[in-house]
Amino acid sequence: MKSGLNFIAAIVAAILVVLGATIFTVDQRKFAIVFQFGEVREVISEPGLYFKWPMIQNVRYFDKRILTLDNTEPERFITSEKKNVLVDSFVKWKIIDPQLYYVSVAGDEIRAKTRLSQTVNAGLREEFGKRTVHDVVSGERDLIMEQMRDKADQDARKIGVQIIDVRVKRVDFPPEVSESVYRRMEAERKRVANALRSEGFAEAEKLRADADRQREVIVAEAYRDAQKMKGEGDAKATATYAQAFGQNPEFYAFYRSLEAYRNSFNGKNDVIVVEPNSDFFKYMKSIGRGGEKTGK
Repeated sequence: MKSGLNFIAAIVAAILVVLGATIFTVDQRKFAIVFQFGEVREVISEPGLYFKWPMIQNVRYFDKRILTLDNTEPERFITSEKKNVLVDSFVKWKIIDPQLYYVSVAGDEIRAKTRLSQTVNAGLREEFGKRTVHDVVSGERDLIMEQMRDKADQDARKIGVQIIDVRVKRVDFPPEVSESVYRRMEAERKRVANALRSEGFAEAEKLRADADRQREVIVAEAYRDAQKMKGEGDAKATATYAQAFGQNPEFYAFYRSLEAYRNSFNGKNDVIVVEPNSDFFKYMKSIGRGGEKTGK
């Protein structure tokens, strides 16, 4: 009885081994190539459960997803201005023909990446050599990426690979060039700042001169108007005096003499030297005589 059970267990184990060697699965993220005696027998791209001949056929899997080729160190290129630049880029690619991919690079991802890296670097070197630093940094960057993707894809198709995208992450000058560039940029910024500062000073002086001119014009016009008004007032006053005193000329002469006396002897220390019989003292004399007569 025990020997019979062992026999059945051995048969089941043998069947499981045979099935394990016969059945294989393909993941949705993978391609599968079935080899028979080292030759490609079948390429499987759909996920599912499949069978193969044990000991005769074997299976290799290849990634169906989009892969990334990202260089660890930036590459040095020369622009049309003969300037060295460091370019950091990456490539998005995927396998589209597993059989051609296996035949071309033996299914080795490292060899495939080496081939793609050489293709992309050669294309970038060519494109950068046609353009200036400004063009590769901002002016024609998108155009360069589009042309590079097309060129690299044409070569990648030869090994069963499709280039999805080529992108430049960073374009920079080498350290020995960056320092001189920064110094030139600093000098240029200082020159622009000084020019703007000079323009500001000139504009300020212009505004200040214009303000002074307007002030002088306003003051002159105000003085002119004041003098005009004063003249008109003096004329009206004179006309009024003439009209009032014209009715009594003697009183007018007396009044004018009083004003002359008041203006001449305004201070305590004022001194005037005139002849005693001068007409200046005409009314003083008459007042004095009138006082004597009155006194008598």
